[in-house]
Amino acid sequence: MKQQIPVKKNDYIDVDFIDLTHEGQGVAKINSFPIFVPGGLPGERAQIKVLNVKKNYGYGKLIEMKERSPYRIDIPKTEINKYGGCQLQHMSYEGQLQFKQNRVTQALTRIGKLTDVQIHPIIGMDEPFHYRNKAQVPVGEKDGRLISGFYKPRTHEIIDTDESVIQIEAINEAIRVVKRICDELGIEAYHEEKHTGVLRNIMARFGKQTDELMIVLITKTEKLPHRQEIIDRIVTALPNVKSIVQNINSKRTNVILGDITTVLWGSDVIYDYIGDVKFMISPLSFYQVNPVQTKVLYDKALEYANLTGEEIVIDAYCGIGTISLFLAQKAKKVYGVEVVPDAIEDAKKNAELNGIHHVEFAVGEAETVIPNWAKEGIHADVIVVDPPRKGCAETLLETIIEMKPKRVVYVSCNPATLARDLQILENNGFKTIEVQPVDMFPQTMHVEVIVKLVLKGTAV
Repeated sequence: MKQQIPVKKNDYIDVDFIDLTHEGQGVAKINSFPIFVPGGLPGERAQIKVLNVKKNYGYGKLIEMKERSPYRIDIPKTEINKYGGCQLQHMSYEGQLQFKQNRVTQALTRIGKLTDVQIHPIIGMDEPFHYRNKAQVPVGEKDGRLISGFYKPRTHEIIDTDESVIQIEAINEAIRVVKRICDELGIEAYHEEKHTGVLRNIMARFGKQTDELMIVLITKTEKLPHRQEIIDRIVTALPNVKSIVQNINSKRTNVILGDITTVLWGSDVIYDYIGDVKFMISPLSFYQVNPVQTKVLYDKALEYANLTGEEIVIDAYCGIGTISLFLAQKAKKVYGVEVVPDAIEDAKKNAELNGIHHVEFAVGEAETVIPNWAKEGIHADVIVVDPPRKGCAETLLETIIEMKPKRVVYVSCNPATLARDLQILENNGFKTIEVQPVDMFPQTMHVEVIVKLVLKGTAV
């Protein structure tokens, strides 16, 4: 029997919020029919207006709060634009940590069927603001002036702001300065609909431990008007800038970076440290955006790998070698594999930079490269995986199961796919021992999780 939709557009109804979506919207249910409402928090009761009704769900707007969550915080309207990209801006940090802890626990128990695993309390930040070491903001024009900030949700309308509560203050200052300089010199913003103009985005990257700053001007055109004056003024205004780069993206695309990168001034890279390991950062490098919590995460990876100096380690999805080189401090040999060729080149350079020679990096899919290593007689004592949100490829899990390492360290940014993969490993010879959530991205819905598994029958 076809389910009757219990609401219609423009209805005003009272609802109880029971959960949040991955975008941070409140979830209410009317006769099992879900309605998603921005601004609602679990445990709250409110009047909403139904804005849109689909076959299996609807969208609503918060009209009046009837019962507030104890974790709700009020942000003044004058401050609201500083929270672009912060889905949990209206929830206290204590509430955010509790929500993320519950999200991890529910995923592991409901999806992974893991009921006897030690899930540690989430590791939060002492200061859950101003932690991001990278920003890439769109540039537009309004009333004849340059604006930059973030896109209004589900639109390409730029909300102009000079500050973000999650960016390191040096990043905020860099974006403000570059926007002001380009505005004063009359640099034309890129017009998306017309595909005209010059400046598309401003990117800033910052080395937390080195205090080094990189500015990237992403342009539609190769020609950058007032190029030398822009350079001179940036260098004068930002004393810690070490690199000014132009990236050219002439395509009609939502992809931010183009294929051509030119150094305008200074170095082509900046540097930063995670613990004692030094990393070079280029405009295109993938590098963790929260350096404080990255150190926490990698220390935990080192603990879970339980290295004595005699182990062979394989790092699947190794990126630019961050975890690989961190683990190499205590491993006999580390092999890293990554499908992106540029990332592997960066990984090799980072190994050279640190004088670490007992690492080897290969380009390719982990599920192809690792079996080939096995055929060559390379057997891993520890395998580390840090896959994208979709989780591990099924063939990689099969490879891990066949290789039978003593330990697996699984780093995940998606509790649901993590739980799915853990269940597969549990059903094929491995035991999940410990789970540690880490809050890498305060004020957002995202949570990082690191897990220790051992081969059944081996010492923990």
